[in-house]
Amino acid sequence: EDTEEWQKDSSLTGLERVGGVDLSYIKGDDTRACASLVVLSYPALEVLYEDCRMVAVSAPYVPGFLAFREVPFLVEAVQRLQTSSNLSAQEITFLFWLFQVLLVDGNGLLHPRGFGVACHLGVLTDLPCVGVAKNLLQVDGLVRDERHREQVHSLRREGDTFPLRGASGGVLGMVLRSYNNSSKPLYISVGHRVCLETAVHLVKSCCRYRIPEPIRQ
Repeated sequence: EDTEEWQKDSSLTGLERVGGVDLSYIKGDDTRACASLVVLSYPALEVLYEDCRMVAVSAPYVPGFLAFREVPFLVEAVQRLQTSSNLSAQEITFLFWLFQVLLVDGNGLLHPRGFGVACHLGVLTDLPCVGVAKNLLQVDGLVRDERHREQVHSLRREGDTFPLRGASGGVLGMVLRSYNNSSKPLYISVGHRVCLETAVHLVKSCCRYRIPEPIRQ
């Protein structure tokens, strides 16, 4: 659910800084990756801070437990912002305390155990987090079948959405067409301290192209 003052206003008044985190693997090598954190102003979406480091990923990939493989590197990126030697103490305080929400390249509640990377990171950092995935994670009866493809095709304009309702009856996330020039949607889910409606609204407002700017940067 929403916990912040800026979330109570449909125009997100009071939101001034949006972060984005991602772990991108070197092509053909699943043991080396770039862990990145970007902080953008909102709503102008101008880059204020960037941190990108190559990391050695030693934990094995186990389906449903991706957070244990990736989240430690993302937490370290957030913590480095607090101790950056390239910024003055005033700049660090300014960025960190106005760093109000994180968009995470991955899933939140849309997960086999209802606790994906965005949830895991949110709990560890105590920051509002939103899961933004490029592909459908097939859980709770959700599948990429003909019906799903028809629903995706029905998203005619950027901003169009439809809910992802699992076999258990709960809404696990929202499918969003984020850019008119791309028919490939995004899969938005709650991570931590944010409701789904606010999460979708925020992601929409951060998209200049298909991928929201805090993650695309």
